[in-house]
Amino acid sequence: MTGMASPTLLVLAAGMGSRYGGLKQLDPVGPGGETILDYAVFEAIRAVFDRVVFVIRDDFEEAFRRQVGAKYEGRLRVEYAFQSLDQLPEGVSVPEGREKPWGTGHAVWCARQVVGTVPFAVINADDFLGRDSMAQLANFAAEPDADHMMVGYTLANTLSEQGAVSRGVCQVDEEGLLTEVVEHTGIGRSDVGEGAAFTGQEIVSMNCWLFQPVFWEALERQWRAFVASRLEEPKAEFYLPAAVSGEIEAGRATVRVRRTEAAWFGVTYREDKPVVQATLAAMVARGEYPGQLF
Repeated sequence: MTGMASPTLLVLAAGMGSRYGGLKQLDPVGPGGETILDYAVFEAIRAVFDRVVFVIRDDFEEAFRRQVGAKYEGRLRVEYAFQSLDQLPEGVSVPEGREKPWGTGHAVWCARQVVGTVPFAVINADDFLGRDSMAQLANFAAEPDADHMMVGYTLANTLSEQGAVSRGVCQVDEEGLLTEVVEHTGIGRSDVGEGAAFTGQEIVSMNCWLFQPVFWEALERQWRAFVASRLEEPKAEFYLPAAVSGEIEAGRATVRVRRTEAAWFGVTYREDKPVVQATLAAMVARGEYPGQLF
């Protein structure tokens, strides 16, 4: 990447994980006590990322810095952005009774000043994305291309055995360009297969993106449109995929989809944890990861 700014990894880590029952970003799952996030940062370092920005909340800043961020210092630059309900456009106030966070699109928007004007990847703190995904993000950032990019996963490979999940189901044209992301909630194993609502081969967004700096203007536009139309809905969320879809539909953004066969897994429910632990232990045993990452 000589002569080009290295991309920044933006990690969305502000969620408490209500279904899981605790701050799952800090929960050890690897054989050496690693979190899922540790594996993402390890892969980012192995690629070309030299900076990570965590989007967190004020109320667990101290614990996060001590238990997570401190491990990475000296290996790449570690910075923080903060998401809170009162971060709204000037002149707008939090509606009475609003408790639910504003969503992933808002979390990214809250990091705009910290990330700055460099290409940036966006991932969730609680997703294991695999080596190929991080490499694809880094490789795309190095291409002389003004487009954005999304790593697409196969729906059947992203479901939990423990309960239903929400997924952004993607439409991709013959040129490999993203045309739409539709958020579906409550997708379980019974919803996939012959005669079911989904075949299982659909491409889904797992919030694994690479954006060019021009995306900040687009995100601002979509966020203001959301605030103008849905501010008073107590449970409405500003989803990042919806913001991207809005820009695509308006003809203002081009997003290339790079499909991956990389393993994906996450800890959506507490019952997912033993499965994740066993999977990571097997990967370490095969030599795919060292027994101690950091």
